[in-house]
Amino acid sequence: MFMLDVPKYCKFDQVNQVIGIDLLSQSLLPAIVELAEDRHWRVRIAIIEYIPLLASQLGVGFFDDKLGALCMQWLQDKVYSIRDAAANNLKRLAEEFGRDWAMEHIIPQVLEMATSPHYLYRMTILHSISLLAPVLGSEITCSKLLPVVVNASNDRVANIKFNVAKVLQSFVPIVDKSVVETMIRPCLVELSEDPDVDVRYFATQGLKSISH
Repeated sequence: MFMLDVPKYCKFDQVNQVIGIDLLSQSLLPAIVELAEDRHWRVRIAIIEYIPLLASQLGVGFFDDKLGALCMQWLQDKVYSIRDAAANNLKRLAEEFGRDWAMEHIIPQVLEMATSPHYLYRMTILHSISLLAPVLGSEITCSKLLPVVVNASNDRVANIKFNVAKVLQSFVPIVDKSVVETMIRPCLVELSEDPDVDVRYFATQGLKSISH
């Protein structure tokens, strides 16, 4: 239990000023990697929540070399809370390092996971996309994210399809009205006729948000 409390009291920025980035990274990295795979999910989530702060202190170069793979690995954790925290972590990292970095280091891997055979991981990717879209902006959302979401509307799993409807609704304020009419509305209309009641409900909610 002691390890759970460590991140609450770590002042990475203050430690960094005293001992420097090189020594800090050499000292922390083995512990971070070990805790990132701890069997107790609360330990893993505590580490995830401090990754953006750690990344901001150690810099983009260190992050890309050492921590990037861990952040993608957490998206496929067996525990929902870890996957959710991992999605939020990607958003915070995109805010920290910027759109260009996200396009190079996050988006390709996220989009590749969109076709995971495990539907829970596909749901996590949809959630990640919905969080990243406001950070990345209209152009990237339209060119990279929206096509993947629209394609997911053909998923065989109803939970995926109603999450597609929710993500599409979240895109409406981000993209141009022409994109809403040519890509988002037709997809929602099709989902509103789905055999599953939940899919129909969320698709209808999405269509109502467009009409308002």
